[in-house]
Amino acid sequence: MRYQKFDPALMARRSYNYLTRMVDEKEDSLPYWLILPNKKPAEAAHCRVDDAELVGSWYEGLDSAVSMLSSLGEDVSRGREVLESFKRHLLSSWGEHGLRFHKKYPWTHTMHSSFHEMGYILPAMNRLSEKYPDDPEIESRISGLIRGLKSLVIQRKVRTFWSGDMAEPEPLYEYPNDVYLMDGGFDLTRHTGRGEQPIRNAIMLHALVKRYELKGDEEALDLAKGMANFVLGPSRYFSYDCQFFGHVHSAMWFASGLARLGRVTGVDLYVQKARGIYAFVRSLSSSFGWVPEYARWHPMEEEHCESCCIKDMIECALELIGLGYREYWTDVVLFSRNQLAENQISYAGYVTDDNARPDADGITYRDISSRMIGGYTGGSLPNSISLSKFRSIAGCCAGIAPVGVKMVWDRAVDDENGTLTVNIPMDKSADAYTLSSDYPERGCVSLTPRRDCDVAFRLYDFMGHDISFTLDGKPASAEEKEGLAVIRGVKAGQTAALHHPLRSRFKKEVCAGREYKALWRGPDVVDILPRGEHLRLFQRDLKKEQYLPKPVDVIYTGAANYGPTQQKK
Repeated sequence: MRYQKFDPALMARRSYNYLTRMVDEKEDSLPYWLILPNKKPAEAAHCRVDDAELVGSWYEGLDSAVSMLSSLGEDVSRGREVLESFKRHLLSSWGEHGLRFHKKYPWTHTMHSSFHEMGYILPAMNRLSEKYPDDPEIESRISGLIRGLKSLVIQRKVRTFWSGDMAEPEPLYEYPNDVYLMDGGFDLTRHTGRGEQPIRNAIMLHALVKRYELKGDEEALDLAKGMANFVLGPSRYFSYDCQFFGHVHSAMWFASGLARLGRVTGVDLYVQKARGIYAFVRSLSSSFGWVPEYARWHPMEEEHCESCCIKDMIECALELIGLGYREYWTDVVLFSRNQLAENQISYAGYVTDDNARPDADGITYRDISSRMIGGYTGGSLPNSISLSKFRSIAGCCAGIAPVGVKMVWDRAVDDENGTLTVNIPMDKSADAYTLSSDYPERGCVSLTPRRDCDVAFRLYDFMGHDISFTLDGKPASAEEKEGLAVIRGVKAGQTAALHHPLRSRFKKEVCAGREYKALWRGPDVVDILPRGEHLRLFQRDLKKEQYLPKPVDVIYTGAANYGPTQQKK
């Protein structure tokens, strides 16, 4: 193939490399958040957040990668060992009001629990609950956390105004602060300094609704409704048209929760507000998935893309798709195979290792160049990753982005009502089918089912109008219905395929405050102008040597030797 293909399995292997190796074996595989690849020598360092949000997000990220790779028959024994370590961290250090506090380490300072960080802990605990549904400790921790969180809210029950007193008809919950001290509780002289307290505290909304769906926990649903009502109402965080000023990751994660809450409760207001928030962030983003870290905080030309935000857009889009809004499929396809894929670290030739220097004081120097493969940037431009940026590799993104990759992997093909529906062109082998895609080389996607069924292909604008179909290489007819092309009566082992002409085309758009020209082939950006500095992105033409550096694969030879080897494609 001339061009790099979208390869979620490879993305999972790289994440697996990072999440199983960028950990401290002396501290039971405690993650390293801070990676400094541009220092000489390069280093990774511990900080307080390693035992706070990271043990939650990395559990989810690694579990996502392990699930994908194990379904392909790959050895994931090392990954399961590290997951057990993350589980031990998650189940320790719980304190007053059911909150989870970080442990005391030499690199930590004031002992506290952050409500924003509970938004990472609760999803991981939900995942543990799904994997271990009969574990009483897990159930006790989750139940205690939700009830503890609820016990700490301020409930606004009456609106006292010049015209009189009016009872609030719906629950309204807010927290007095964004931190809770292990010794001292709410101390209003202390704060994280992040600002945006209502939305930062509310990122747990999606996990609260999922908890209700998993266990019928009415307290979780009540807390979710109260937090959503407060953010959408008295907090005044969002304008009437859902625009806002601040942290995109928090706002979009909240929007995903709103969509899910709307589905569960039947309250359309939640759904429409989720759509409005999505539309505003989409207006600041590129067609290929560059999403700003902040909205209207900096001039747009100073913004960078946090990989967490791309996952949030994909997740929110999938939630809205589940509510019947099929138009969001295009963003799921384009965002995942372009900026999300490009934001993963696949090259480390610029890194200086010092394997003679011993690890000390919470800092590791060993094999940083190979261990960092598979991490995700916390701040990319549309065409490059800056090596000097503090978050050139971000611990939060390393755990969150693989969750988005798994979402896309899971929804590549839907299996419902006797029909296999191809949503996302990619290569994937599953129990029920083999899916193959020739993008960006040729406009072709095919599916071979392992049982008799109908096969449907989701139709996209990038396919154009000159579309044809084959069954085992022979012309076939397809019935178009609700954005799908359906080939009826496909037998087990037959290959149904969609074909269309594929041409290279440049498309101009303003992104991150400047104009870019992206070279598209179907759903894939294969080049972008101007080309970036440091780590160039979207250099996907494998025959042009001037586009070096090329990415590397991660090769595994067993549990005892799970490190990557660098191999030119």
